Amino acid sequence: MNAVGAVLTTGIYCRDDCPGRPHPANTTRYPSAAAAEAAGYRACHRCRPYRQEPITVADMPALVCRGVRLIADGALDDATESSLAGRLGVSPRHLRRIFLQHAGVTPDQLARSRRAHFARRLLDDTDLRIADIAFAAGFGSVRQLNRVLADVFHGTPRELRARRRVADRLQADGGLAIRLAHDKPLDFAAALCHLAARATPTVEAVSGACYRRIISIDHDPGMIEITQRSPTELLLVAHLPRLNGLIHHVHRARRIFALDDPANSCGSWDPFEVGVHDIVRAGVPDASRARAILGDLASRFGTVVPGLAPAGLTRMFPQPDILAWADLDALPIPDTTIHTLRSFAQAAAEGLSSDRRAP
Repeated sequence: MNAVGAVLTTGIYCRDDCPGRPHPANTTRYPSAAAAEAAGYRACHRCRPYRQEPITVADMPALVCRGVRLIADGALDDATESSLAGRLGVSPRHLRRIFLQHAGVTPDQLARSRRAHFARRLLDDTDLRIADIAFAAGFGSVRQLNRVLADVFHGTPRELRARRRVADRLQADGGLAIRLAHDKPLDFAAALCHLAARATPTVEAVSGACYRRIISIDHDPGMIEITQRSPTELLLVAHLPRLNGLIHHVHRARRIFALDDPANSCGSWDPFEVGVHDIVRAGVPDASRARAILGDLASRFGTVVPGLAPAGLTRMFPQPDILAWADLDALPIPDTTIHTLRSFAQAAAEGLSSDRRAP
């Protein structure tokens, strides 16, 4: 769960692999970086725990895992803990209690910590304007960003950026480069082989040592590229139409390689896309034929994206509201699979519509 050690005498918290070695008598354990911050500790400048996710879902109750995943997908961006509790089918009081018990923080504190950590990483990795960083990290204003960074890191955005080291700034030939750090071992070559076997033609491409895919940003196209930077870091280069909500796109990129939940298999960018893949695969036992059908599905119903054909990318994956009413009968799949796929798309479309109507 990314437990950390907080040093009573210095007021900082560290990762377990920090080169600093405080006396054990002066150290107390917290289940997550977010919990240490809620207790008033600030991140160590040497091991920089903000490079990691403030909490991961391993070894926690299912309810907390679901809550963490929803928060990472933006459930508390424009909603309250009560709304999140309603989505999870529990009372707000019970939700706060079980989060405090197992994660050491409330849902609101976790969401705040995630935004702060992401903003700090952008200050290190990029030369983005501070206003852009505020909205990319999910803050409502620069003033809110300033206030939270002062609380969590004891500095203004400009002061924190001034502390970055020469090697911190990432450069890419176009696009926005961001580190995807991880503690758990990752066999990147094996992960690429797994992704290549499942990749939807025209939407995803695996070539050499790189994974690429087209993504949808509020129905506008973007592209991400993921390579391995070091044994403990992947490098994400994102080509996006806008930066708002970048924190959630980065979380999804981490999910592709199961960086925060190694018990899961690689390959999940979007739950709807995974669901469509599984439905087609269940109806078409041959894996290569199922991939071809998914490519046909994308070619027929996915939005065309110009300019990326040299990378093998030409389509966005079809959205639920498109597939819900599409003519699927021409696809070479069993009638039962068509019925299941249509019902799944309609349910997903209705769920998205409900989320947009929710206060």
